Amino acid sequence: AEVVTETDTTVTEEPGAGIGDVPLTPIMRWFLERGGPADQFNQSRLVQVPASLRLPDLTAALGALLEHHDALRARLSDGTERRLEIRGPGAVEADSVVRRVDAAGLDDDALQNLVRGETVAARERLDLGAGRVVQSVWFDRGDTRPGLLLLIVHHLVVDGVSWRILVPDLAEAHRAVAAGRPVELQPVGTSLRRWAQRLTEVAGDPARTAEADWWRSVLRPGDPLLGRRPLDTARDTYSSARHLTLTLPAAVTERLLTRVPAVFRAEVNDVLLAAFALAWARRGGGRGSGVLLDLEGHGREEELVGGADLSRTVGWFTSLHPVRVDAGPADLADAFAGGPAAGAVVKRVKEQLREVPEKGIGYGLVRHLNPRTAPGFAGLPTPQVAFNYLGRFTTAGVENAGSGAVPDWTVLATASGVGGTDPRVALAHPLELNARTNDGPRGPELSATWSWAGGILDEDEVRELAELWFRALEALADHAENPEAGGLTVSDVSLSLLDQSEIELLEDEWRNL
Repeated sequence: AEVVTETDTTVTEEPGAGIGDVPLTPIMRWFLERGGPADQFNQSRLVQVPASLRLPDLTAALGALLEHHDALRARLSDGTERRLEIRGPGAVEADSVVRRVDAAGLDDDALQNLVRGETVAARERLDLGAGRVVQSVWFDRGDTRPGLLLLIVHHLVVDGVSWRILVPDLAEAHRAVAAGRPVELQPVGTSLRRWAQRLTEVAGDPARTAEADWWRSVLRPGDPLLGRRPLDTARDTYSSARHLTLTLPAAVTERLLTRVPAVFRAEVNDVLLAAFALAWARRGGGRGSGVLLDLEGHGREEELVGGADLSRTVGWFTSLHPVRVDAGPADLADAFAGGPAAGAVVKRVKEQLREVPEKGIGYGLVRHLNPRTAPGFAGLPTPQVAFNYLGRFTTAGVENAGSGAVPDWTVLATASGVGGTDPRVALAHPLELNARTNDGPRGPELSATWSWAGGILDEDEVRELAELWFRALEALADHAENPEAGGLTVSDVSLSLLDQSEIELLEDEWRNL
């Protein structure tokens, strides 16, 4: 049930409206349609917790979290149509999701080994059908040293934004419990259940149905085969995946986050993808028509559902959509030297991304939720490369845990993927790039993790592309220091009907005044 006030456009829900069957969202369907084991697919965080932590207080705080956030009480029901079921408060006992492990006196290596073993065991306790979607392990290091808390949540009910809700809420709940106060967490706006219901309704809108042809035109050309063979879901699993992580220096990262987007009136993603297009073009010798990518977004496009407020909602809202980025007929030597060609590619890729309707959220609707349009995607090529920029995070390393410089309830940098996933799960792409900015003692640093199917690509091939991408990013940062760098693009002045060449002609005339 909904109540809409006359003075506020936000839709508020009656108590209990978030409980019951939840239609699967596009990203949930995308994952489950891949087949294979699903129970251990998770996200995890390792958090520094107070030395004064006590098991009863931690259990009570986790209980408050389970009561407050519906998704943590979810269960995947089987049947003719799989649905996510949100159970009512009290359905999950807090005692069943927390485990204490004695870690007092352990050196760094022993602690690392203990954490590794416990995370695998915690991951294996997850069970979608039984509704075990949360597990935690407290590594108790004694009364004089802050401990570590491992949190593992099934990915079907959590995303990157959710962690920015869950960890502060758990900290607040613990403070209240330890002080003997009632736990009072900020209210949740739109429930996961209501959002999923409305997505299903919106997917059938005529305007959305008409969008399907545009998305099919993006996919239809496809790309040349990447690597030695096509992806094989039976052979190319997480157990066969290889990984490479590289870090861009803070001095370059800082300019990529500030100077470059500012002069081009662009988003950080535009800059990162422009550099990717340059790297891909250089890798291919300047031939081809760019690369078809699967691009992730946070998916919390509240304007899609009038009055929605997802700022406090826990769940997996991620959107995934295809996009082609193409450096065009760029002078690659000039671009990699930070010359004018670098700026032209930023503008070109920025406009390619602006052509995507509503940040791509409609793709999942017409591909997975609309029964009239979904069949039209069968047999079409799909992207072989996935790109995801996760955003900016303030983190500390596990080696710094317990130092005075690291506040309690800080997420530790090395732990974002500590839980791993079931090695039997099929890879979604032959090549994936996940990047994030870590704010640490040296300043902001861009960390890029490349993952690939070991039976399709070699490390040398991936490393070459990774190093080209970093070189392209440095070139864009250098180019932005030129006083004449930047400028408007068509999407910045869409009402003027000017094309890019006319915009740049006017800018040149203005500079010469």
